[in-house]
Amino acid sequence: MTNVHDLLLRSNKITKRFGGLTAVNEVSVDLRLGEIHAVIGPNGAGKSTLANLLSGDLPATSGHVALNGQDITGWTPEKISRHGLGRSYQKTNIFGSFTVWDNVRLSAQSRSQPLPFNPLAWLKQADHMRDVNERAERAIELAGLHHRKNAIAGAASHGEQRQLEIAMTLATEPKVLLLDEPLAGMGLAEAESMVQLLLRLKPLHAMMLVEHDIDAIFALADQLTVMVNGQVIASGLPATVRADEAVQAAYLGEDH
Repeated sequence: MTNVHDLLLRSNKITKRFGGLTAVNEVSVDLRLGEIHAVIGPNGAGKSTLANLLSGDLPATSGHVALNGQDITGWTPEKISRHGLGRSYQKTNIFGSFTVWDNVRLSAQSRSQPLPFNPLAWLKQADHMRDVNERAERAIELAGLHHRKNAIAGAASHGEQRQLEIAMTLATEPKVLLLDEPLAGMGLAEAESMVQLLLRLKPLHAMMLVEHDIDAIFALADQLTVMVNGQVIASGLPATVRADEAVQAAYLGEDH
């Protein structure tokens, strides 16, 4: 059972305006260790904008975001990432001409601090590289891509590329994961593989999942937030939200 110490990320009435358009309007979400908090809604609801606000890719107009109890509002994406937040995007973001291993190793290396000048720096460099390689190996193993580590990333299947993007994120050793439509464009087998991957990641992370696959959402989510036109219309346990009449009318429809 989660408690206040498991709360890793919290947004408090976060808002984003673009001129006269309010894309996200006073949205508050809590992400807790060992939970998947899914955010759903029709296209244009503000889901990806919310993820961009939490990760620092967009500055908030108002409201606050706290990571591990520290106010990170206004921080750069790089600084937020270094403090334990990782994310994936709607569009797969990999180096297609590199191998799976090289992609993940580059991500792991991005977390390394530059070494100061030292005549014996090669000794430290060896330890430094060993640490980077171990983090890359762990991430590839966890993402289920060890058998594909030498494959060219651009030649991998769509599902494997999405797994690779998550492996690259894991190589930065985040505690909070923001995943934007990780199942988009997948067939049934690939989608099931991704669901199993997310379940493996769940115990050691606080996760926000933006997704359109309703079946996957109800298989994965511990908490569910529904957004329409930038606002939250319902939030809570998935079964409770699913039965909400406003949610039924605005998004889920009679089939769900």
